[in-house]
Amino acid sequence: MSEPHAVPVITVDGPGGSGKGTVCLLLAEKLGWHVLDSGSLYRLIALQALQQNIKNDSQIVELARDMDVEYLPAGDHLQIMLQGRDVTEAVRAEAVGNKASEIAASAPVRQALLRRQREFARPPGLLADGRDMGTVVFPQAPLKIFLTASAEERAKRRYKQLKDKGMDANLPALVAELEARDRRDSERSAAPLKAADDAVLVDTTDMGIDEVVDRVMHMASLRLGGSVV
Repeated sequence: MSEPHAVPVITVDGPGGSGKGTVCLLLAEKLGWHVLDSGSLYRLIALQALQQNIKNDSQIVELARDMDVEYLPAGDHLQIMLQGRDVTEAVRAEAVGNKASEIAASAPVRQALLRRQREFARPPGLLADGRDMGTVVFPQAPLKIFLTASAEERAKRRYKQLKDKGMDANLPALVAELEARDRRDSERSAAPLKAADDAVLVDTTDMGIDEVVDRVMHMASLRLGGSVV
């Protein structure tokens, strides 16, 4: 695998529902780059832990080391393959997300995943979506974006996604869950959610997705030059 500094990397960090995944997918399509959905790695561990009723920390670390994951572009989303199985929808369940946030606070798990995440950086470039991509995983990335939006707006987006899929959803409950997850992610001792010192902050609360993508593309052309042509 290529070393992370050998190819251009754009990190896109921020809280859940800020638009990171969609922005990375659209940018990857424009640039022809690879995508790392780092948040799904923790969800994949959480999914396996829940399915196998694993609670022991050392066993969870083993899951982090051993899981075989692949991301495949599939129209307007990434198809997530785990051990050859499509788990794209399974990892998006709320219970899995909440468990993933707990697991992400574990320093041993984060360490086990660090090398795995860096191995996703390969030519022609990588869009790295997560919460500590710019601060921990790719601190030398030439462009770091930190997306944010109000908890209310992020909850509305999640509510619409669930309803569009025919799933039950409660908007006030979603707001409360997002706020609780934000606190947990921001206050954890291991790689807390925060913007890198040199990150560009983009508040997406009142922005359309195309506007966000255009802004990031503009910044990428300024920072990376020929790498994004």
